[in-house]
Amino acid sequence: MWQIPKAVSLVAGHGEGSTELNAFDRALQDAGVADINFLRVTSIMPPGARVIELPPYPPGLLLPAVYARLASARPGDRIAAAIGVGVCRERYGVIMEHTAHTSRAEAEIVVRAMVEEGLRIRGLEADEVITTASDHTVARAGCAVALALFWPAPTGIAK
Repeated sequence: MWQIPKAVSLVAGHGEGSTELNAFDRALQDAGVADINFLRVTSIMPPGARVIELPPYPPGLLLPAVYARLASARPGDRIAAAIGVGVCRERYGVIMEHTAHTSRAEAEIVVRAMVEEGLRIRGLEADEVITTASDHTVARAGCAVALALFWPAPTGIAK
């Protein structure tokens, strides 16, 4: 049975490859999470969870994650992926993901607005909003990713 996560790490990366799938793998490597298996989940920041740096983990680890992924095989295409979290220390928060054919900075602006709207419609006030993003200009096949990884312990993996 799954437990409520105690921590969340936000990471982003980009990559180029011979295929879109290889570019996705390179983007995950750039983000530091290529050796994790994720289960895609929806976007609620668990009550009491804190945002932490990416901790060490064993290869093959299975983790819940919210993620944004955009790949393209059109040379010259600019792609971006962003993730944002609205942290409410006394309650739960929200996590939003966004992809677009735009810059990293523009993607972060949009995802921040998405987080703020998600909080507002729930009647929540954020103590802080944290975003991260990546962008990439495609040569052959490229990918941009941004992820929120849910950890079972406050420092990552329970020992």
